[in-house]
Amino acid sequence: MLYVILMNFTEQGVRTVKDTTKRAKAFREMAESQFKTKVKDLYWTLGAYDVMAIVDAPDEKSVIALALALAVKGNVKTQTLRAINEKEMKEILAKI
Repeated sequence: MLYVILMNFTEQGVRTVKDTTKRAKAFREMAESQFKTKVKDLYWTLGAYDVMAIVDAPDEKSVIALALALAVKGNVKTQTLRAINEKEMKEILAKI
């Protein structure tokens, strides 16, 4: 299942923003080794959010644990969204 994790830097995250790419690498590694999830893409963004990750996870519990483990580090606040692909959307629409 795919999820989008939207992130905003905290004050701590802004103070140490020069380490953001190092933290991104550590996030990818943590996702795979500890939570059996995969960070498919990660982008720094303009607008309402500072960073966006697209994560493939086996279930909601795994992605929630990943997002909480990331937030505990104190550099970002997260919001997680379930992403529905076109095939899944067609299945949903077929039920209407």
